[in-house]
Amino acid sequence: MKIGLFFGSFNPIHSGHLIVSTYIINFFVDKVLFVISPQNPFKVKSEILDIDKRIFLVKSAIKNNVKLEVSDIELRLPMPSYTINTLMYFKKNHPEHEYFLIMGSDNFFYISKWKSSDILLKEYNFLIYPRQGFPIEQNDLPNNIILVNAPIVGISSTEIRELIKSKKSIRYIVPDEVIRLIKKNKFYL
Repeated sequence: MKIGLFFGSFNPIHSGHLIVSTYIINFFVDKVLFVISPQNPFKVKSEILDIDKRIFLVKSAIKNNVKLEVSDIELRLPMPSYTINTLMYFKKNHPEHEYFLIMGSDNFFYISKWKSSDILLKEYNFLIYPRQGFPIEQNDLPNNIILVNAPIVGISSTEIRELIKSKKSIRYIVPDEVIRLIKKNKFYL
């Protein structure tokens, strides 16, 4: 089975994540796993909702789609969460699957700063979706790195959190069930 691994904080999950995942399932993989990072080494911890709450929100957003799943594997791996460690875990423990790292071109632009980036780029498959302001040309890339023509969605979790704090609408930007849970639990206020 071809499995897309969509790493992130998902703080919170939003429609852009779901649009990209659906596109990638339609054209490249059989399933997408949202690999929720307890602590991204590049992000400030105080800005991140507890991982259990983020897992709850992602599960709520994808509950009716059998091709989307949540993985909490990074809770059981050493901290901080390094993508290379998680990929090695999947490859070792589930070698029957072919894995594809799903990543925005904005993150790919800075991959040289990631732990073991040389190994990542050489030994793993990538599906890179476009992000505004970070153009990448396919002819510059090896065969294991594929640019996907997914819609460019200019939504960021940071902006969503700011809208929530400002008591502005996030309707259509975030799935309805996630909005309901954010309001009910007073997340991000």
